[in-house]
Amino acid sequence: MEAAAASKPYEFGDTTNLDVNTTLLTAIQREGLKLPLNLEYSDLHVQQCDYQSSCATVVMLDCSHSMILYGEDRFTPAKKVALALAHLIRTQYPGDSLKIVLFHDAAEELPLAKLASTQVGPYHTNTAEGLRLSRRILQSQRKDMKQIVMVTDGKPTACFLEANTNPTPLFGKNAGQTQALPGRRLYKNSMGGDPFVMAETFKQVQACRKAGIMINTFMLASDYYLVEFVKQMTAVTNGKAYFANPNNLSQFVLMDFLRRRTSRVR
Repeated sequence: MEAAAASKPYEFGDTTNLDVNTTLLTAIQREGLKLPLNLEYSDLHVQQCDYQSSCATVVMLDCSHSMILYGEDRFTPAKKVALALAHLIRTQYPGDSLKIVLFHDAAEELPLAKLASTQVGPYHTNTAEGLRLSRRILQSQRKDMKQIVMVTDGKPTACFLEANTNPTPLFGKNAGQTQALPGRRLYKNSMGGDPFVMAETFKQVQACRKAGIMINTFMLASDYYLVEFVKQMTAVTNGKAYFANPNNLSQFVLMDFLRRRTSRVR
């Protein structure tokens, strides 16, 4: 942890971390340079410090097809946020770490150098897999704080099936489908709100909470069902939720990151 000292007049209850130089200077300014120097209670100054905890952050970026749906590009601003956070950490907080995770049908860690050229694919939104991978990455980091910054624009629409799992089928337009992938099956329902997908997602949210990982969500949409989903998820991990648009997303993310890193103690 790093401490940046600042001096303040002593108040009852402050930690007695006496700032000798400022205390003596205050007494001299009051009485002049004469010995013995008479110290009064009002002369006392203590050092107050901003203790900045080391932080491990995973920026979890949704790269499902909806991020560019209807002619609105939400993915480019999301990438700019990740790059801005990386620059902030590299220049101001070199002891911190930042990883990038893309989530779509599956999830993968992405080298920062490849982020600028990454494109949105014809994918569903496997939030559960993104959270699982992000949690695994953060649990390997020895930092005081661990957080996920998730940028998305929709509800989960996919998850991986455990071995021998057969979800109760839904009928009509809300029917879920499975797709064979190497070593596992992808269950997907593009309509969103599928109870099986949501259950798997919240299983990963609970795992993050158990691991002491906070989830901060930046939702690029404001539909009622999305608001409810994000509220439930952030409540579990005591995180925060923001409903932003591509124009103000970067400001919101950076402000929240800075606010969370510093706590003042006396």
